[in-house]
Amino acid sequence: MKSFANYMIVMLMGLFWIFRLVVAVTATTGSNFIIKPMDNIIEIALLFISLICIVLVIKRKIFGGILYLVSFLAYFGVDLFNNAIKPLISGNGFTMANGFTTFISLLAVILSIVVMIDLLSDKAKKPVNKQTEWFYDNKDFDRQLDDRADKNNYRTL
Repeated sequence: MKSFANYMIVMLMGLFWIFRLVVAVTATTGSNFIIKPMDNIIEIALLFISLICIVLVIKRKIFGGILYLVSFLAYFGVDLFNNAIKPLISGNGFTMANGFTTFISLLAVILSIVVMIDLLSDKAKKPVNKQTEWFYDNKDFDRQLDDRADKNNYRTL
C-alpha cells in the first residue's frame, strides 16, 4: 500500500466488516438491531469471503478486488435492486420501511466499486525505482553527442 487513500479504503473495508459482523451476531442471537440481514448463512459466508478479500487488497492483488466486487454486488446489489430500484420502476415509489438497510446496501456497493477502482488505478501507475531515478530521469546527465562523433554501431564477433 503506497498512499493514504489505500490505507483509508482498507480501513473502511475493515470497519464495514466489523459492522456486518455485529449485524450477523445480533441476528443469530435474536437481539433487536436496526438492520436485519437478508440471509444469516450467506451473511456469515460473506464475512469470511470479505475477510480474505481484505487481506488480498492489502497485498494489492486484483483478484481480491474482483472477488470483493462480485460478492458484494451479488449480495447487496440484489437487496438494493429489490428495495430501491424495483419500486421506482413499478411506480410505487420508494418507501422508508427498509430505508437504512437500503442505505447500507448502497454504501456496500459503492465501497466495492471504489476498492476495484483503487486497485486498477494502482496497477496502472509506473513503478518507481528510487535507486536509479535520480540518474535516468534527470536530463542533466544525458550524454551529448558531438557532431564529429562516430554514430556507427560496429559489431564484433
